[in-house]
Amino acid sequence: MWTVGRDTIVVAASAGGVEALRTLVGSLPADLPATVLVVLHLPPQGGGVLAGILDRAGPLKAVPAEDMQELRRGRVYVARPDHHLLVHEGKVRLSRGPRHNGHRPAADPLFMSAALDAGERVAAVVLSGMLDDGVRGCVAVDRRGGAVAVQDPGEAAFPGMPEAAVAAVPNAPSLPVRELADWLVRQSRTPVITEARMDDTEMMREVGRFLSEEPALAEPGGTLSGLGCPECGGPMYEQRDEGLARLVCRVGHAWSDESLVGAQSDAVERALWIAIQRLDERVRILGRMARSAEEHGGKHSHGFIRKEAARTREAVETIRMVQARISGGDDSLLLS
Repeated sequence: MWTVGRDTIVVAASAGGVEALRTLVGSLPADLPATVLVVLHLPPQGGGVLAGILDRAGPLKAVPAEDMQELRRGRVYVARPDHHLLVHEGKVRLSRGPRHNGHRPAADPLFMSAALDAGERVAAVVLSGMLDDGVRGCVAVDRRGGAVAVQDPGEAAFPGMPEAAVAAVPNAPSLPVRELADWLVRQSRTPVITEARMDDTEMMREVGRFLSEEPALAEPGGTLSGLGCPECGGPMYEQRDEGLARLVCRVGHAWSDESLVGAQSDAVERALWIAIQRLDERVRILGRMARSAEEHGGKHSHGFIRKEAARTREAVETIRMVQARISGGDDSLLLS
């Protein structure tokens, strides 16, 4: 049956995305017949200034999202730091559920929940950002009859997220940000056909985990990968959906291959810094032992301790070289 236009707009951005978001939201009209929900990758300690920036950008009222708010047309709801933003039964939902691709908030939970809740009435936009958060959510929106578009990678400060979304949904248009605003207005005012949809049990289970007040460990299904989750250390299972591979642990942390590589690099770097710190402490303790042995005339033990300290200093320098190479590695593959 024919219904209203796409009245649920979901937008995701990461690195370089604040200006793109400001331009996009500022270009939308006051009479937009749709709700806008925005996710920007933020650190857990990030301030809640984005809603104010977007509120001043144009005629639409932008507010920090509150759990259980009724969705209102002409309103922009902005994800809070350290909370996933979702849509469920026509309401805003917030969740501190497991990180996706290393992020909370993340694009995929918002896009997937909107696809389940509003189906054909969803319009999804991916703006500037690195890596590929949002890919699975874009596929979910497209598969359930919604529309997907991305910022022109040539205009984006970081083209990784738009390029990954287009690779997964090839029919998604790539447009400059101001043209994306026009595209959203057209989508919101063009009636779409709604059809009865088959339940997506797996996606419903995944979104339900974010909404659960008592999250529990669960076997995620798929093939045991032999890899450990960089977030919690638990075993991860490989899953494939519509040709997209991802890794999920029992807690629910989910990773694409690209995001996993970045998280593993961070984990290795942290481990190397810890090793450097412990070995440096060992050198200082051995130095104290050597001075004590020398004062008490222990020539044999003094020589042994000095050799051990020299070996430890050599190990520290070796690990420092490894750490420097990992920290200064070529990320061009991840950014492409």
